[in-house]
Amino acid sequence: MSLYRTLRNLQKEGLKTWWRQLQYIGDAKSGTFVGADQFGNRYYENRNGEEEVPGRHRWVDYAQHEYNATQVPPEWHSWIHHIRTDPPAADPIIQNLTPPWQAPYVENLTGTRGAYKSYNTAKPKISAWEPKVASRS
Repeated sequence: MSLYRTLRNLQKEGLKTWWRQLQYIGDAKSGTFVGADQFGNRYYENRNGEEEVPGRHRWVDYAQHEYNATQVPPEWHSWIHHIRTDPPAADPIIQNLTPPWQAPYVENLTGTRGAYKSYNTAKPKISAWEPKVASRS
């Protein structure tokens, strides 16, 4: 990131947004707002190819402070990774193919209190030894 680009993005975005971007994504970017998902994540795109490194002109601004990549729904993931050219809100294929019975997307909860914990209903092959006390007579 060059000094000129950083100062230009500071001027475009304002001090508060510029500082937040430096803290969260480590880079000061300016672009157009494309849309938001059900989690409150905001998606941006910079169509000026000269300002950004190729392939890094689409990005997400996470709503939560503690974020991870599983908080991006599949339709937005396909847009960020250039699988789809149009964002999900404007893509007619995604609008028509999403089945109404589909469960809402939930982020991966592995390592948290909400993680799935299975239980075993089969009898164990090895059982622990339990001593039997004989009464003295």
